[in-house]
Amino acid sequence: MKITDEQALADIADLLYLEPGDLDHEADLRDQGMDSVRVMELVETWRGAGVMGIDYIMLAEDQRVTHWLTVLRRLQET
Repeated sequence: MKITDEQALADIADLLYLEPGDLDHEADLRDQGMDSVRVMELVETWRGAGVMGIDYIMLAEDQRVTHWLTVLRRLQET
């Protein structure tokens, strides 16, 4: 199963109790309520969906939605 941008946005927004359209794609997600526990939840969710190469560090190093979507796309290209 491939994680689409729309699904990723829904997953992120769900953890932050927001609507996907309310996410600021360029702002640091920590400023939008993201914490390390939620990042790990996303890692586990996306691994469970088949994105086996994803890890905490990939997401923690740059916590902008645009970066996370790029990481997911890159990992799912192979």
